[in-house]
Amino acid sequence: MPSLALFVFWGSLAFAAYAYVGYPLLLAVWRRVAARPVRRAPYEPELTLVIAAHNCGAAIETKIRNCRGLDYPPARRHLVVVLDGCTDDTEAVARRLAGSDLEVVCLDAHLGKAAALNAGLARARGEVVVFADVRQRIEVSALRALLAPLADPGVGVVTGELVLADESGREAKDGVGLYWRYEKKIRALESDVHSVVGATGALYAVRRSLVRPLPAGTLLDDVAIPMRAVMAGARCVFEPAARVFDRVACCAEAEYRRKVRTLAGNYQLVVQDPALLLPWRNPVWLQFLSHKVARLFVPYALLALLVSNLFLTGPFYVAFLAGQAGFYGLAALGAAMDSLSSRAEAVPSRARSEA
Repeated sequence: MPSLALFVFWGSLAFAAYAYVGYPLLLAVWRRVAARPVRRAPYEPELTLVIAAHNCGAAIETKIRNCRGLDYPPARRHLVVVLDGCTDDTEAVARRLAGSDLEVVCLDAHLGKAAALNAGLARARGEVVVFADVRQRIEVSALRALLAPLADPGVGVVTGELVLADESGREAKDGVGLYWRYEKKIRALESDVHSVVGATGALYAVRRSLVRPLPAGTLLDDVAIPMRAVMAGARCVFEPAARVFDRVACCAEAEYRRKVRTLAGNYQLVVQDPALLLPWRNPVWLQFLSHKVARLFVPYALLALLVSNLFLTGPFYVAFLAGQAGFYGLAALGAAMDSLSSRAEAVPSRARSEA
């Protein structure tokens, strides 16, 4: 048992360390040895900006005005807003703002984001499709920056930079904000050696010829669409000058739901397209395994690390076990405090609404 526990302990530790530390270091060395620069240049194709929305009320008006205010020739920009079975005033607000540059599409039932995006794609015209979410604010100059890498014929997808801001409006430096900065560093490195393994749903552009309808129920359009383009021979690159702004998740519960959806979406991608796991079909096979697949198994590796640690003796292993216990204890305490805080904030809100 001790020898097996020792093997599991060090194997699990090495696996988790590679997923979050070793892989970025590998990319850094790879970039230094074999970087692939992107030729950026001013590029003004006719484009369609597709936004899927469900019961977002006043936010849809803010988003439409934001998109209309972007620095891009209005005659070459077509905005399609797809309302996914809305039951609030979203449709009324969107139709009030409709015009020659804005088409509003209403789905009779709530079919999900994939169906809404497919409906938008069916109405897309021009050489490029730009996808954006409702909640985030796009910087005025972002669209031109987003399209500049598409002047390189080898690039098929460009993802913008999502900036998470705190309550003061500055880039967040809490746990979620720091993790997102780390994630963006990895995306930049992946982009420099070949392609980012996915895009940010807040803002990304794709050549229209590379986009096919999404399977029903697809959770991660911002990974499925870029990876299809990459497997077709194009690159997906990161453009830090194309900035879009959002607020940090309001609570740990919201961030937990987002992470669960992301992990479930990664599982779904592999089931829908097993060719992603084949090195002769996927040009970024190593990146996909390291960035997407490995993280699916890190929770199991951490569990194996904890269990195997229980069977090991000696000062190092005892200290390591104490460290794990302390880490998980603090995480549980933080989650409990966040839950209590959210409930306390909800009580006055309910009281005001009842009054």
